Amino acid sequence: MSTPMNDSRRQIDLQSLKNHATAVYALQALSFLLGITYFVAIIVNYVKLDDTHGTWIESHFRWQIRTFWFSLLWFALGGLLLIIVVGYLILIANGLWMIYRIVKGWLNLNDGKPMYA
Repeated sequence: MSTPMNDSRRQIDLQSLKNHATAVYALQALSFLLGITYFVAIIVNYVKLDDTHGTWIESHFRWQIRTFWFSLLWFALGGLLLIIVVGYLILIANGLWMIYRIVKGWLNLNDGKPMYA
């Protein structure tokens, strides 16, 4: 049975986790100007991931982590293929895909909806 104090504590924890997820989306978006923020974002994700287990915010953390790793993979592939035109196309597609994932995730977070990570 939960007590009002436990419910209040859980609400504070959820708000804190939501704030962390918001910060990660902001860091991911800022990475288009300052690449290092993308790595700061993934570190925050992994440090706070255990705290999100069993909450709807966990899906946002997983969404952010997958965005990082897949975009890094496509960035590396695009970088390797820059000597041929297809590398530029991969990098452009990767950038657009990242924008989509950041915007979609951030909007769902603000609406209190989980991601289908």
